[in-house]
Amino acid sequence: MDEKNYEKAFQLIMNAGNSKSASVMAQEAAKKFDFDQADQHLKDAELEMRKAHQCQIDMIQQEAQGTPVEVNIILVHAQDHLTMAMMAMEQARELIEVYRILHKLMKQGEF
Repeated sequence: MDEKNYEKAFQLIMNAGNSKSASVMAQEAAKKFDFDQADQHLKDAELEMRKAHQCQIDMIQQEAQGTPVEVNIILVHAQDHLTMAMMAMEQARELIEVYRILHKLMKQGEF
């Protein structure tokens, strides 16, 4: 893989990792019923995810234009990070919603 694609792969790893970390922080904030902070962390996760996706899109476009992207362990690792970050964001969204419901029920004295 050429230097430019290595750079893209490592950028993807970094952005996906940042997204996953922000998703975990969103869950932690929601656990404390700090939904403003949870929402901000989720926005941060989404921003980092967009950056990670852009790295992936750039490589896909390069391949589509006839310049192959060599698949190696770094690129596989990058794709794995992206997948895990996507899963973490979906999990965070679901857990935040569950914590919102729990908080509402606790305030109403139903739990």
